Amino acid sequence: MDSCVIPLRHGGLSLVQTTDFFYPLVEDPYMMGRIACANVLSDLYAMGITDCDNMLMLLSISQKMNEEEREKIMPLMVKGFRDAAEEGGTSVTGGHTVINPWIIIGGVATVVCQPNEFIMPDNAVPGDVLVLTKPLGTQVAVNAHQWLDNPERWNKIKLVVSKEDVELAYQEAMFNMAMLNRTAAGLMHTFNAHAATDITGFGILGHAQNLAKQQKSEVSFVIHNLPIIAKMAAVSKASGRFGLLQGTSAETSGGLLICLPREQAARFCAEIKSPKYGEGHQAWIIGIVEKGNQTARIIDKPRIIEVMPRGASLHHDNSNTSPETTS
Repeated sequence: MDSCVIPLRHGGLSLVQTTDFFYPLVEDPYMMGRIACANVLSDLYAMGITDCDNMLMLLSISQKMNEEEREKIMPLMVKGFRDAAEEGGTSVTGGHTVINPWIIIGGVATVVCQPNEFIMPDNAVPGDVLVLTKPLGTQVAVNAHQWLDNPERWNKIKLVVSKEDVELAYQEAMFNMAMLNRTAAGLMHTFNAHAATDITGFGILGHAQNLAKQQKSEVSFVIHNLPIIAKMAAVSKASGRFGLLQGTSAETSGGLLICLPREQAARFCAEIKSPKYGEGHQAWIIGIVEKGNQTARIIDKPRIIEVMPRGASLHHDNSNTSPETTS
């Protein structure tokens, strides 16, 4: 499971807790702090928990940084982390800082819950539909952006993507990674979600397989559609790296993969885009739950949904994609 759930000695309550940390992957220290916090909270959100009682921050300062770099960069990372925690309705009350060869940022999120506040990720049934709440391709976008300064790598992908495309994809990836999955967590209750996980380091297929293994019923997940930040599928193919179309490309602070009753899925996708939840929330129907042996797979030729970056003038509405579409 994404978080540990520990029954407490008192009053039928449970302690739900998660921890996560990683190395910087974007150039903006403030955004990196926000992404790190969103990534920690995501494990609570994957269980339908919308409120966090306490956050701790884990911070490692690189011994390779000089004093000026330290004084500029680290406070921005801390501010980004704190601001995202505040957006999530919680605050950072402590943590731990060390000197290390590398910069590392992460945290611990803790909440005490009533049983009705969380959704155990093990109740998917045949006929459910799989919904994803952020597009894939963050790792590809971040790497492609780094390759703008690496002629050898850039030459491999420049025929399929422009520098402007890469900049837009990078900004979109950064925005998505920094966005909390809190709205999706709340809507899991509204639309009777049966199970969920968040998409991070194992890629969409790895996390779908982990979730399938947790299920109490004999089910399998079949993914037909892959929503991907525009042009990143072509970049992945041209570079010969990542395995984005195979579902193995790592994501950072990705969306929630949610098993919903079929009749609720399209309503979930429409509701999450409502202006009342603020800017930028999206969701796509990407597959189905069928009878099976606790596995997950992507069909041979999944439909690629090109998700246009917000900075681009074009916007495509692909939220209500039919899971049967395979072309």
